[in-house]
Parts: sequence; C-alpha cells; structure tokens
Amino acid sequence: MAKKDAPPRWDRKMQQRLARGEAAALGELYDRFASLVHGLAHRVLGDERAADGITRDVFAHVWEHPETYDPKQGPLRSWVAALTHRLAVQRLRATETAALTRAGEGSAEELERKVRHASVAARADYIVQSMPTPLRAALELAYFQRRDYRQAAADLSITEDEARRRLRLGLQLLSTAHDTGAPGAPPGYGGAA
Repeated sequence: MAKKDAPPRWDRKMQQRLARGEAAALGELYDRFASLVHGLAHRVLGDERAADGITRDVFAHVWEHPETYDPKQGPLRSWVAALTHRLAVQRLRATETAALTRAGEGSAEELERKVRHASVAARADYIVQSMPTPLRAALELAYFQRRDYRQAAADLSITEDEARRRLRLGLQLLSTAHDTGAPGAPPGYGGAA
C-alpha cells in the first residue's frame, strides 16, 4: 500500500513525461486543467482575453519548467491552480498599477483591496470546482436555483438529513475562501500568493 504522503501516481508520471518533453503529456495536462486555469484567471482578472493570456502563460511555464513542480508538495492540480493564481495576480497588479498611474488617482490600498477581493473569489471558485459532485450539486441547487434543503433533497433523490449535511459541509468549505492557508484552496505553493 502506498504511503499516505506519497503523491498520486498520475501526478508523478505526468511530471516525468513533461520533463522528457512529451508533447502528448502537455496535451493531456491541458485537456485536464485548461478549464480550471482559465476559470481561475478569469475570476481574478475579470477579462476573457487576459484569462486566455494567463492560460497560455501557465501551460508555457509548465512545459518549459516541469521541474518546478514537486510532487511531494501536493497534487499537480493544486500546483497548477497556485501558479495560475500567482500569474493572474501579478497581471492584475501590473494592469491596475498602470491604470492608476495613468489616471493619477487611486492608491496602493485600493489596489490591494481589489487583489484581495479577486483572490478570495478565485479561491471560492477553486473550492467549488474541487468539491465532490454531490456537495457541488447541493450547493448549486441552493445558490443558483434558490432551493432549500427539502427541495434540494427531493431534486437529488436523497434524504433531507443528507441534503442538510451536504449543504453544511459545502458551506463550511466555502467559508475557508477568505483564509489563504485554507484546506482546499490553492496553497501558497512556490510563492503563489
């Protein structure tokens, strides 16, 4: 049996394949994580073109520097999310600083408030995307369709107790979005704050 702290086999193999320069590995990685990367970048930047650029930058970095991923530090998915977050925040800071300088208004505090807000939103998106499908389905019913736990239970064909449990757990996980060191949030892997 594998050690508890051993990285997932797929993550280790993917890193090895990327290090060997296998283009097919990059395609597989892109297929698996492109929507995560683009969604997080878009959430931070609020701009489709900028998110496209960050998506390209993330996968270019992974292709050019696969050795920067350390499987012992956590899952590849978390590392890719943290890299995305770091690059998107850098772009947001650069863009906002340039805009504030051109306009001659605003402040460093306003910029940091925008960055914090975007970071919390991106972490919340990451947490929801990372949730098991049953939790995510219950939250989506409650939030987007305004269903209470009874209606969610009926829609999901589960007991009311199970619906309450799923909603409670999902909300507890989401509440960690404000905590930069929260479980389920992209970690500060490689300085990705």
